[in-house]
Amino acid sequence: MIDKINVNTNNFNQKYWSQANANFTHSPDRNNNLSLKQKSVILASSAAGMAPVLGFLAHRKGFSLNPKRILKTPIKDWAIFKYKPKGKYIEFEEPQIIACATGSVAGGFVGGALVDDKSNLRAKKREVLSQLLGDVIVPIACVGAGARIYNHFKDPLIKIMPKINITSKIARVIKPKIFNAISENIPSAIATIGSLAVGIIAGNRVSNEINEKLYHKKVERGIKATDFAPHVDDLCMSASMVNKESEFGAKLGRVIPLALLVPGYETGTAQEK
Repeated sequence: MIDKINVNTNNFNQKYWSQANANFTHSPDRNNNLSLKQKSVILASSAAGMAPVLGFLAHRKGFSLNPKRILKTPIKDWAIFKYKPKGKYIEFEEPQIIACATGSVAGGFVGGALVDDKSNLRAKKREVLSQLLGDVIVPIACVGAGARIYNHFKDPLIKIMPKINITSKIARVIKPKIFNAISENIPSAIATIGSLAVGIIAGNRVSNEINEKLYHKKVERGIKATDFAPHVDDLCMSASMVNKESEFGAKLGRVIPLALLVPGYETGTAQEK
């Protein structure tokens, strides 16, 4: 009887540990084996990869790259924070965003290759394409095209949107100024969200196809929550392009470099499942 119990116990232990090891080896978590220090290095390397691009863009706009002069300049007037006057600050459109994203991804890849296990290098190479094509280049091209198409038809679209006259009876219930402002911005919101949705889906499909061709491996990389972080730059770019004459659009552009740290971080932390 005791022998039978021991045999059953051993079988249970072997089954349990083999299953636990299998779950550990094939864990779907992207970076569960990375320490906080390793992740910090990857994030820092992403920022370091983007820094030369931002420096070049700042220099072209007349900002000094001399550290002493930068420290003496008020923080609000630094190149990455300055948003006025027009033409005197960095404007983030397609070329600038793609350049910054490329620097971030390159930095994240190098940082990940240095601190992570070499067995995950192939996963990071695949993630380079997924981030640049799927999360940056294709979506940003779609959003840029959508913004330009919208600007072409902007005036007629705004004219056909419903408006409340201050002399109308409904003006006693709904404030005309607020309602009219919201109504005028609906076409631009639809254009932005629609073009971004097309860009996300198309980008994901294109990056998966190219990865399969290059690495001869079926890629089933769906759209993840973290994929939407880089699209903050798409939304900001679209808003700034649609509102070129406004201070609001210029302020939104300051968020773009921060959002573009995500593609580099995701590249550096990518691991084989």
